Amino acid sequence: MSTHKNHPFHLVDISPWPLLGATSAMITMIGLIKWFHFYMNDLFLLGTLTTSLIMYQWWRDISREGTFIGLHTYVVTTGLRWGMILFITSEVFFFISFFWAFFHSSLSPTIELGMTWPPKGVYPFNPLQIPLLNTLILLTSGLTVTWAHHSLMENDHKQTLQGLALTVMLGIYFSFLQAYEYIESPFSVADSVYGSTFFIATGFHGIHVIIGTTFLSVCMTRHYYNHFSKNHHFGFEAAAWYWHFVDVVWLFLYISIYWWGS
Repeated sequence: MSTHKNHPFHLVDISPWPLLGATSAMITMIGLIKWFHFYMNDLFLLGTLTTSLIMYQWWRDISREGTFIGLHTYVVTTGLRWGMILFITSEVFFFISFFWAFFHSSLSPTIELGMTWPPKGVYPFNPLQIPLLNTLILLTSGLTVTWAHHSLMENDHKQTLQGLALTVMLGIYFSFLQAYEYIESPFSVADSVYGSTFFIATGFHGIHVIIGTTFLSVCMTRHYYNHFSKNHHFGFEAAAWYWHFVDVVWLFLYISIYWWGS
């Protein structure tokens, strides 16, 4: 492909990663179904490994395009911004479906649930224990990622690195606490619609925290190698947007499911 460009658009070179990524994602989902039905996780682990390897190489290529080749011009970056905005909008509606299911069941409990919420026999978590701690952790991480962003815009390399490192550590801490909460849970995903909506909503949020932590870890590594400047850092900005979205979703989860729902 010619390197001479007479247009402002982002026409990427031929890449194997979209096709391989879709294939590995399909293998992961088939492996998940196999794990659920036959209690064998070998195909799921294979799919997860290949997906991780493809993610690494795809991100590597995009970093090269934006940092060294210079393909991420102002017009291209504007397009990327709109792409990220639309992606986060789709994620908002994704979580709205979980809240809809929760409130549909909790506002008018059926006779099968004992006409009470939580259903009879289900003992919910105390919202003033681990859930409150996790809320404080995520709110703090929102502050640290904002600190990192403002430090980057002021060309303060050291404070940006510190803010990103703190945000990543807080994200990992949140994930460990949520895993501990799941292990100690007095109910399971099979305990009526309460267990289903609780674990689906909080579980998908936990996956988003892990993705956001990975996203910010990549940004921290790129910042360490001076890939970002005060005027050219949309990769980090997109990660910060995503992290703020994760924070806001958790606030709604805490207020509705942990506090009001208990």
